Amino acid sequence: MNNIELEKRIAKIESRNKKVTADKAWEVSNTRKLLIFAITYVIVFIFLIWIKADRPWLGALVPPIAFLLSTLALQKIKKLWVSRIFK
Repeated sequence: MNNIELEKRIAKIESRNKKVTADKAWEVSNTRKLLIFAITYVIVFIFLIWIKADRPWLGALVPPIAFLLSTLALQKIKKLWVSRIFK
């Protein structure tokens, strides 16, 4: 394998690593969590209006708040799990 081929392979690996790093950053970003919160709220709110539920604005808060709480809890559980696996 010559130098040009090696340089191309290295560039390809570095490009993939940048994409993986960006994907990981997105997965844990507050922007992503807030977008999921907002989209979930709007969808549930519209559904609750459609079925003529009482106080849809309040009922629509339950799923997105549960999502946020679960993301907080899962981060702590993941840290505990990783620390036990890699002792």
